[in-house]
Amino acid sequence: MTQSRLTKILAYARAHGLKAGLEVAINFLLPFLIYSSLRGAIGDVRALMAASGPPILWSVVEFIRQRKVDAIAILVLTGIALSLLAFAGGGGVKFLQLRENLVTGLVGLIFLGSAAIGKPLIYQLARAGTRRAAPDRVAAFEALRTDPGFRRALTITTLAWAVGLLAASGLNCVLVFVVSIKLFMLISGPISYATIGLLTAWTIWYVPREKNLAEARAEAAERPRGPPERPI
Repeated sequence: MTQSRLTKILAYARAHGLKAGLEVAINFLLPFLIYSSLRGAIGDVRALMAASGPPILWSVVEFIRQRKVDAIAILVLTGIALSLLAFAGGGGVKFLQLRENLVTGLVGLIFLGSAAIGKPLIYQLARAGTRRAAPDRVAAFEALRTDPGFRRALTITTLAWAVGLLAASGLNCVLVFVVSIKLFMLISGPISYATIGLLTAWTIWYVPREKNLAEARAEAAERPRGPPERPI
């Protein structure tokens, strides 16, 4: 089973590798190039605002391309809205960097809040992913929400995402004050992508394992029991 999950992770990486590379280019490399080329002409603040254009535009295009309103789309829209708010109202360079970086922290708080009220966001995201990939399996997936072990696993996963995103946001907020703008743009992206990549890989391994265990428990509960053995 471990080998099977590793195979699935590698297959996921191969299937989404090109898109991931494009996302890195648009959300990391292109903003750095835009900032580096414009800062001398229009200043740091305007250059940072210009550099934020490609990532926000990419998120909007991806949302329109999916053409579905579900938990994943809502989370993307939340990120877009927070990103737009981060660049509203002006302010200095450091303040602008902090507002932009706090988007990750706010998304982390959304994960934390969903776990606190007993509605783990990972369940909603996993159900949305199942609906997109295999609509015929949605009912079977929803049936598992009553399994205590599976719900606990989803809560643990949601908390892991909350802690990871909040930690990445906190670290980047500290770096805003201790490194230069260009160095921050070079290292903040890898920190965020590494955090999300590790959390994604762990989720792909952990949640399916717990799902299989929950399905096995459900099958065992439905399996008819034979008549009691007579005492010898």
